[in-house]
Amino acid sequence: MLNISNNKLSTDFDLKNFKSGKKILNKKYYKALNKFLLVFAIVGFIALFLPWTQNISGRGLVTTLYPSQRPQTIQSQIPGRIEEWYVQEGDFVKKGDTILRISEVKSEYFDDRLVERTTDQINAKSSSVTAYQEKVGALKRQVVALKEEQKLKIEQARNKLLQSKLKVKSDSIDFAAAKTNISIATTQFNRTLTLQKEGLKAVKDVEEKRLKLQATQAKLISQENKLLASKNNILNAKLELSRIKASYADKISKSQSDMFTAQSSGFDAVAQVSKLENNRSNYAVRSSLLYITAPQNGYINKAIKGGIGGTFKGGDDIVGIMPEKYDLAVETFVRPIDLPLIHIGEKVRVQFDGWPAIVFSGWPNVSYGTYGAKVVAIENFISDNGKFRILLAPDNKDHTWPTAIRVGSGAQTIALLEDVPIWFELWRQLNSFPPNYYQPANGKKTKKK
Repeated sequence: MLNISNNKLSTDFDLKNFKSGKKILNKKYYKALNKFLLVFAIVGFIALFLPWTQNISGRGLVTTLYPSQRPQTIQSQIPGRIEEWYVQEGDFVKKGDTILRISEVKSEYFDDRLVERTTDQINAKSSSVTAYQEKVGALKRQVVALKEEQKLKIEQARNKLLQSKLKVKSDSIDFAAAKTNISIATTQFNRTLTLQKEGLKAVKDVEEKRLKLQATQAKLISQENKLLASKNNILNAKLELSRIKASYADKISKSQSDMFTAQSSGFDAVAQVSKLENNRSNYAVRSSLLYITAPQNGYINKAIKGGIGGTFKGGDDIVGIMPEKYDLAVETFVRPIDLPLIHIGEKVRVQFDGWPAIVFSGWPNVSYGTYGAKVVAIENFISDNGKFRILLAPDNKDHTWPTAIRVGSGAQTIALLEDVPIWFELWRQLNSFPPNYYQPANGKKTKKK
């Protein structure tokens, strides 16, 4: 009945007397529903006070704990051309095993005897260095000899100068004696002349005194000439001494100049020898780089540069290798707002992609298929995806990680924080508040200390 009229038939008829009314109206469904709603409300109210573990979820990848254990590519330090492969993808290689052989593509390294010819050049230049050293030694001996000869010549010239000075002194004495003699001769002549005028001396005596006076005068002139000649010899000896010094200084300077030139040429030859030795070492090392070897034990993943005859540049990736032994780890990323809540040593639950798991993020003890981990490193600079990178290592106190996990597979991470009531967590989520900021126990103890 639609019951749209103002006249209510329910007052005139009792619906419970009808067959359908007996089946429906006599049963009290609302009592069971009320009981269910009451029980559900009580259970829900109690559940609001149950503990809930706050957490930070993240998405990451399986990697290795140490950088040396991560997959790597092998490059060639020099450009080249692939000549021969010694391995194939999936092969196990040991450290130092040859992976492939390449050849040179630059014309200056085509000579197979390049190292040998460079050695010959080094030997020739070394002989040139020896010759220059011998020449320098000879010039040094020549300079020493010239200095000794100069010393002797200077000593000889000084002796001659001294002799000339002594000769000047001797001639000066003789000249002074001649002056005295001429004075005496003049006095005697004048006296004899006076006595001859008085008749006491003969004319012959006057003539003798005149001759003696003239001889004395001639001797005076001769002694004066000798004195001037001796003084002139002093000047000549001084000039000779200066000439000897200048002459030998020029000879010694020329020998020293030749010696320095030889030394400079020798140093240049030494520099060329060093450059050639450097080139020889580079050529020898470059020859060893024609064989690309494995840097460590591992498995060949992929030949990036395949085929025979293909060329590549220096530093290009040629082949990938995965180390034989590695320690698994997980790198995950968290938002910048959650970074202050992460600390070294924090416990984290990890769920690996493809591995069956039942996860209750707020009740980690009830979860199944997750594995324990701990934070070992926190990146200090934001990554390209706008989040901070966190490195996780297996927790030795928890279940061992599956051995079938491979590096590069995905992983979900749940960082466990404080325990709070469910009602608080719901209130936080509804208001978009971050989890509670806290410090680990060891950090608090450190602050107290």
